[in-house]
Amino acid sequence: MQAVLGVMQGRLSAPEESRFQSFPRTSWRQEFPRARDAGISYIEWIYDEYGASVNPIATVEGRAEINALKEQYGLQTPSVCGDWLMDFPLIRCSEPEQAQRVRVLHDMLHWAKAIGASRVVLPFVDASSIHTEEEASLVIRVLERSLPVSEETGVELHLEADFGPSRFVGFLGRVPHPAIKVNYDTGNSSGLGYVAREEFAAYGDRIGSIHIKDRLRNPDGSVTTKPLGHGSADFDEVFACIRQIKYSGGFTLQVARGHDGDEVNWIKQQAEFVRNYWN
Repeated sequence: MQAVLGVMQGRLSAPEESRFQSFPRTSWRQEFPRARDAGISYIEWIYDEYGASVNPIATVEGRAEINALKEQYGLQTPSVCGDWLMDFPLIRCSEPEQAQRVRVLHDMLHWAKAIGASRVVLPFVDASSIHTEEEASLVIRVLERSLPVSEETGVELHLEADFGPSRFVGFLGRVPHPAIKVNYDTGNSSGLGYVAREEFAAYGDRIGSIHIKDRLRNPDGSVTTKPLGHGSADFDEVFACIRQIKYSGGFTLQVARGHDGDEVNWIKQQAEFVRNYWN
């Protein structure tokens, strides 16, 4: 089976305002032909605060343009990355703030459906990381409140978290609904020092989507994103585990950046790295 490869939106453009990852306000249209030229099948759409005021996903006219560009260039948009929730986490906020943030999450589910996406990735890492049992319980309640919207739209909720295997499987056991799945990130796991076979043994049956990147765990605790094969990820083990669960979804390249202006060639190289492991 051939690997279905996608790219995180913004990786086919030079970073704007020195942002490593953000909605490409000035070049989102150009990323469609660039993705085609790089041999990529899909774009994982980003909704964040930086691009919110001009992001076409939030308007009827914009979503129509997205769908027209998809058809023109033969691409898909199967996933929305909810990075807005990194800017405005669902936790560590007041009840009115959380209610407003949940409304945006529900909007994202509707927007995702309108551009043909089957999942919204919810980040619970870095600024939105879940630290305490109280925060975990709050997130569980938000997920339970969001499930009717997920069922209505047919759009799943994929959780990207920095939990270790045992903590993650315990958390997932509290929300056993089939629409709640895991977004597995090879770079996050390697950067945190987790072992792939232990993660997949714990919750492999709940993995619904995969982000591909590589990170180096440094002695001082800092984590640095590196080109694929130059970080701490054991890709032999990772792909063996992926095959074992009979995963049939796509792989979103969320890789380290190359040189500005050479994005298409860089993504081609990183895509070939994944194809060599998968095929």
